[in-house]
Amino acid sequence: MYLKFYGLDEKPFSETPDPRYLFLSPPHREALAQLQYCAEERKGFVVLTGEIGTGKTTLLNTLYQRLDTKTAVAFIVNSRLPFDGLLECILDQLGIAKREDSLARRLIALQSFLTERERAGQNTVLIIDEAQSLSTVTLEQIRLLSNFETTRRKLLQILLVGQPELEAKLNLPQLRQLRQRIGLHCRIRPLTMPEASQYIRNRLRVAGARDLGVFTEPAVARMTTYSRGVPRVLNILGDHCLLFGYAEQRRRIERQNVDQTIEYLQASMRRGWAIPGLGALRRLPWLVGPGAVALAGAAIGHGLHTVTLDLVDSVRRLVVR
Repeated sequence: MYLKFYGLDEKPFSETPDPRYLFLSPPHREALAQLQYCAEERKGFVVLTGEIGTGKTTLLNTLYQRLDTKTAVAFIVNSRLPFDGLLECILDQLGIAKREDSLARRLIALQSFLTERERAGQNTVLIIDEAQSLSTVTLEQIRLLSNFETTRRKLLQILLVGQPELEAKLNLPQLRQLRQRIGLHCRIRPLTMPEASQYIRNRLRVAGARDLGVFTEPAVARMTTYSRGVPRVLNILGDHCLLFGYAEQRRRIERQNVDQTIEYLQASMRRGWAIPGLGALRRLPWLVGPGAVALAGAAIGHGLHTVTLDLVDSVRRLVVR
């Protein structure tokens, strides 16, 4: 809806973990370098933690692209599966035939696969996202996978990625053997004010913007304070600011526009996620600029339900605060 108005080729604040949009703040840069080094050098278990929405999955997708062609990767995103289900996914992603019915035979098949790759000078990496959801029993079974080794090195590099709750879980007494095998622990923190400003400008640049100053400094400061430096919340807020800025035909997003957008989002939450109709949008006192008619027409042309459902879906995700 607002792409042409702001001179964009695509939406700059999409919430999909696109590696093109990765902003390498100092913690992100350090974590990526360490993860790549450990994955290629087989340093045992590696743990990456960070609050919800700080860019862990985007970082993993970037790591996946940077690993050399000799590295096979199993990327598990459904961490609520029991170990048998996880093993099934691992075998599938590594292209291992699943003709064996018993757990023992499948583990033997995996070990044989890893051994053959080691002989060929090839590496294998297992990445488990949202690892804080793994049960202690499953984590202990995953630890046993690290027993696949030669006298010189591990056959499988394992990366556990999750929210800070993962750290607490790994400190449980029953997981002390796993904790002892962690070779590196990386943490990603939220963005600082200067980093948030660079983050927003970077996303605008990747999206094709000719003008990187769409958001004024006071607007960015307000966005950073509200989001607490969490990239996902910055994305949600930035997208809605551009939508409503377009509605008012504003080429610059000022602090007051951010305040108005935050007020709208919070009001939507108080209404219990009710899908706002076109009438509700037009009744907002600040949504009365010449772009209001354009917004209404675009909403109808684009499919009103799509626009409103996107709004509500984004509001729901603000719960991460």
